[in-house]
Amino acid sequence: MNTEPRSVQQLINGEFTESNTTEWIDITNPATQEVIAKVPQSTPEEIEQAIKTATEAFQSWRVTPISKRARVFLKYQQLIRENMDELAALLTEEQGKTLADARGDVFRGLEVVEHASGIGNLQQGGYIENVASSVDMYTVQQPIGVCAGITPFNFPAMIPLWMFPMAIATGNTFILKPSEQNPIVTMRLVELALEAGIPKGVLNVVHGGKDTVDALCDHPDIKAISFVGSTAVGKHVYDRAGQAGKRVQCMMGAKNHAVIMPDANKEQSLNQLAGAAFGAAGQRCMALSVVVLVGESKQWVDEIVEKSAQLVVSAGKDDKDLGPLISKQAKARVERLIQAGIDEGATIKLDGRGCQVEGYEEGNFVGPTILDNVTTDMSCYTEEIFGPVLCIMYADTLEEAIKIINTNPNGNGTAIFTQSGAHAHKFQQDIDVGQVGINLPIPVPLPMFSFTGSRASKLGDLGPYGKQAVQFYTQTKTVISRWFDEDASEGVNTTISMK
Repeated sequence: MNTEPRSVQQLINGEFTESNTTEWIDITNPATQEVIAKVPQSTPEEIEQAIKTATEAFQSWRVTPISKRARVFLKYQQLIRENMDELAALLTEEQGKTLADARGDVFRGLEVVEHASGIGNLQQGGYIENVASSVDMYTVQQPIGVCAGITPFNFPAMIPLWMFPMAIATGNTFILKPSEQNPIVTMRLVELALEAGIPKGVLNVVHGGKDTVDALCDHPDIKAISFVGSTAVGKHVYDRAGQAGKRVQCMMGAKNHAVIMPDANKEQSLNQLAGAAFGAAGQRCMALSVVVLVGESKQWVDEIVEKSAQLVVSAGKDDKDLGPLISKQAKARVERLIQAGIDEGATIKLDGRGCQVEGYEEGNFVGPTILDNVTTDMSCYTEEIFGPVLCIMYADTLEEAIKIINTNPNGNGTAIFTQSGAHAHKFQQDIDVGQVGINLPIPVPLPMFSFTGSRASKLGDLGPYGKQAVQFYTQTKTVISRWFDEDASEGVNTTISMK
């Protein structure tokens, strides 16, 4: 019996093909350490072929009627809905998150596909008649060419769907590089995209690590790159691709704070806090990893600990509250930062290290962990832990809490829990963070808006999906036209003045 793990294929010119590489990366189930597949480091020749194919396909796709492009994504959203359970199961096996989280991952990407199907209402220019005598002026939003996307391990369905549907719907072609840690569900989504009607060469997929990333950043035929991932890699992509003259958008690391005012609805606030801090095992850039307790809410610590301790850790397919971390390296890093917090003076209120799940003794499990009395100079605060760890801090006033958050370099998301309209208004006005929740822990916008993380959490002016994605993936062209009557042969004077 052949037990060799299957290989993940590439997509080049509409064909799924095996790579000729000699370098393969194992994909492991994070709950069992079983190697379930292997993914190639695409060769330079394969990457070049994918880009060449996309460049050629752009010439016909860019002039495909916008209604036809829209219908592709109407069909695509239907196919995703029909295959939701399969997609969630694939995602859970390779990424580790619970089935409920996996469905949410797919669904939030599906919402962007639905938005892309309305591209005819989004990709519109403007027109003014008679800006001067017999002169009209109008703008059109045209696709820019071959675009690329580099996606992370933590949302292997949602984030690819943030990127290629909007890029392709606006008339571009696309090269996708999924995370090398879990590309299987991404490839299934790509299969469904072809089934929906995306033509050959319009969507291509290559694999690998830094070599593939650098090739995409450097290639002159790629006009724009969208990236979601760690801050270190995001800065590298932004600098390298920017120097090559490309448009770049990079969504990166975060340190998201929740402020709890003493007038907040206690039960609702603490329930939401536990889910936002520990959901997806804390492996999301919008996780609420810091809570700032203001005034009398400082007395709620024991109840935060009690609610957090009730969360159940298990393999993702068992669909409890938390699954494993993505890798042994990720687990080791999280545990190192927990210990660093203790060594630097934080008090551990709930310790998730050494978490064991029966039947999954090799899994990368860390249970909910709470560090109390955290200060801004501790490494558990200055670094993004990316695990199920909540840091508790204190402030005497709302102004002090706002200062803590605004001093942190990151600006992805934040939230306030209060029943005071005055407090909420002051917070949303004074806070220097791109996405703000009011009695809502994870303020990720729906696709009719755009993801608007800020400061060190984002490089580039425009965010993924929504209105800003249409701007990112198109070039505005202004046309000024004058037409003369056929018999207008007299009275037309030549002028060289700028009027």
